[in-house]
Amino acid sequence: MVTVAENLIQTLSLNGVKRIYGLPGDSLNAITESLRTHPEMEWVHVRHEETAAFAAGAEAEMTGDVAVCAGSCGPGNLHLINGLYDAQRSRVPVLALAAHIPTEEIGTTYFQETHPQELFRECSVYVEYVADPKQMPRLLEIALRTAIEQRGVAVLVIPGDVASAAAHDDRHTLVRKARSAVVPLPDQLQEAAGILNTARNVTILGGAGTAGAHAEVMQLAERLASPIVHAMRGKEHLEYDSPYDVGMTGLLGFASGYKAMYEADAILMLGTDFPYPQFYPDDARVVQVDLRGEQIGRRHPVDVALVGGVQETAAALVPLLEQKKGRHLADARKHYAKTRAKLDDLATPARKGAAVHPQYLARRISALAAEDAVFIPDVGSPVVYAARYLEMNGRRRLLGSFSHGSMANAVPQAIGVLAQDRARQTVTLSGDGGLTMLLGDLLTLVQMRLPAKVVVFNNSSLNFVELEMKAAGQLPFATSLENPDFAAVARAMGIKGIRVEDSGDVDAALTEAFAHDGPALVDVVTDPQELTIPPAIQFEQAKGFALYSLRTVLSGRGDELFDLAKTNLRRLF
Repeated sequence: MVTVAENLIQTLSLNGVKRIYGLPGDSLNAITESLRTHPEMEWVHVRHEETAAFAAGAEAEMTGDVAVCAGSCGPGNLHLINGLYDAQRSRVPVLALAAHIPTEEIGTTYFQETHPQELFRECSVYVEYVADPKQMPRLLEIALRTAIEQRGVAVLVIPGDVASAAAHDDRHTLVRKARSAVVPLPDQLQEAAGILNTARNVTILGGAGTAGAHAEVMQLAERLASPIVHAMRGKEHLEYDSPYDVGMTGLLGFASGYKAMYEADAILMLGTDFPYPQFYPDDARVVQVDLRGEQIGRRHPVDVALVGGVQETAAALVPLLEQKKGRHLADARKHYAKTRAKLDDLATPARKGAAVHPQYLARRISALAAEDAVFIPDVGSPVVYAARYLEMNGRRRLLGSFSHGSMANAVPQAIGVLAQDRARQTVTLSGDGGLTMLLGDLLTLVQMRLPAKVVVFNNSSLNFVELEMKAAGQLPFATSLENPDFAAVARAMGIKGIRVEDSGDVDAALTEAFAHDGPALVDVVTDPQELTIPPAIQFEQAKGFALYSLRTVLSGRGDELFDLAKTNLRRLF
């Protein structure tokens, strides 16, 4: 007898799915039993379902193909939700199999009962409850198609008894991704060209939608004599081989990126949903290109909306543009060189015996990593250092929870990257808070033999949260972390563990870890007093920091100010 679960696994296999990330449970038994008999697919056994969803999202981002995760009924699939939110915000195709309680018990407040189709609705492009075997495999086909074409999360809620029932239809359908080119109409392109041609200073702001369009964006920048500012998710696609790059703007960015935006009288937004309105200039005219028309104008009013792919739209726009000269690009690049030099001056070794400067650690990671490495920073201060010090080259990848902004993303996403390519060097920039939040999944690296290189920025604090509190004029509270020796913890788990407490040992530790044939963790004690300063300090932030300083002294914690000044004195001289 072919069961619904068996048909599901056969269909997934036909569609190129190589693995399912999850944690087993009785409501998933029919699915895991069917998977057991298909050696072409593997079960990636994680220790927490949140990890399963993050891993599936990372695999989908690396390959562009649909990836699958699963959770048992109630608490099991509920744990998936944070990773699924991340995949949905990152616009990657993921199918989540959410097992459910027995059909006849639904609505009775049965053991572990939830309503998954309601819970997952906000973080998916498709969610449906499979109440009858006759609905399958059609709902599976719809879910796959929707996840692939809308580049988002599809959720199938399947009770265990339905999964184990005889299949009403045992067909297997290959769901092929449609290929198309979306280009704005000629009159809209002419309108956009009119704005860009009459503007004196044009700045390009690019995001994740510029993937695969590096050459076309460079042509636009050359024709417009435009500096290119990138959002975090645009860094890997735009930063390399570019004589127009001036860094980032926003909370993680550079002064040069901020300046290039504010000195423009026209902004050309390419495939970006950069979320911070305060970093857009008030008076500039805006042309926005996005494949999703509903995204246009969400962050800042636009003058011309161009619905289309960045690559094809840029190619169609270039012939309509006049060649600009002007000083805007030269001035922006000159300012970028000064900003870059100042940032590099901070990435220096600390004095012997002092905690390592995190800027130095990030810079050495970049210098020593493979030319095709995948970097995954945890949310918080590691993202800041990744943004400022990791160098992209067109072959390296940069993944993270950049839109959803969840802690604890790094190791789970490394699992997803390595599960589909164990030979690809994958380096996490893990915060101590993020690492410990899902610490158990270090064991997944061991059990699944995944050679992740986990570099821990160990400052014994929720460092970025502390900075936010200081900027608001508050004394840091509930942000300190009492950490173990993470290298010793790693060794106890079967992972190569190296502890670093001095800048002079950083290179040797990273080199040893990167060369190790298996998972390795480098626990680096970093300075908790480093300031991750945004490119533009608002008055309220400056006032808040002054208030923090006063409160620190009055509360008898003046030694903190001394440590803060001592650490950051090199920013001034």
